[in-house]
Amino acid sequence: MTSHFRSIAEAGTERIHRLLDLTDHMAAVGRRPNPKVPALRGKTVCNLFFEDSTRTRMSFDLAAKRLSADTMTLAVSSSSVNKGESLRDTVETLDAMGVDAFVVRHRTSGVPWQVAHWSPAAVINAGDGWHAHPTQALLDAYTIRQRRGMTNDFTGLKVAIVGDIRHSRVARSTTEILLMLGAEVTHVAPRTLLPPTSHVPTTANLDEVIDEVDVLYMLRMQRERMGAGIVPGGGEYSRRFALDERRASALRNDALLMHPGPINRGVEMMVDPTELSQSTILDQVTNGIAARMAVLFDLLGSGEIEE
Repeated sequence: MTSHFRSIAEAGTERIHRLLDLTDHMAAVGRRPNPKVPALRGKTVCNLFFEDSTRTRMSFDLAAKRLSADTMTLAVSSSSVNKGESLRDTVETLDAMGVDAFVVRHRTSGVPWQVAHWSPAAVINAGDGWHAHPTQALLDAYTIRQRRGMTNDFTGLKVAIVGDIRHSRVARSTTEILLMLGAEVTHVAPRTLLPPTSHVPTTANLDEVIDEVDVLYMLRMQRERMGAGIVPGGGEYSRRFALDERRASALRNDALLMHPGPINRGVEMMVDPTELSQSTILDQVTNGIAARMAVLFDLLGSGEIEE
């Protein structure tokens, strides 16, 4: 049976631990003068992105190339999708060209599972609707582990995820991986931006928790996924939930500030994160390449990575 990487739950704890350890090896490859290994020579990875993306699409492309895989990227705006070709026909056409792994991003939840029914290739979920973004969760967990010098046991780590949790696949997957590793997670948001049910504590008061957390994870507004009237207006959201100068000064010196990008400056971020020593935002981008290399190698590789 072909293995996939479509959700944190599907991967399971043992595999997540293995991937975090493997990301360490891939990060070491990335620090070399020539950051490339022949681990996936002869394999073909197809990036199938039906939603806009900068960080995820580019890092998957670079991750595959650093492993010496061949890459294909479907430009949806100039493809036969615009002529009415169905998703299934698109997948089956590309599969006939000899694809070993599809990296799939789509506005509809569940599409990576559908793609796996139409092709024998491995499928990696690069974001499906509101549902999941498992490689983002993996790179987030690795960034925390790296910056805090931790093992794969996050017991006692306190994390606050702040913002539009209801519409965020990042919030879902990152919460899931942090709980799997033993962290304590709190969701901070107005009631209208929380999911109907929650498996973690919630609060609408960021000031109550900001000076206690080890990790402050800020989210952008998913305005493309929400209806009118769901967000407090007139600047109220930013007053209550944005990271401003006062809240930044309350953040512990040893805490981490995270954001999956893109940042909506002036909405959830009223300060320049590059000026804060706690910021890991660029580390997350760098680690995204290593984490996605780990996933690709785990699915398509064999043997060991060259040291």
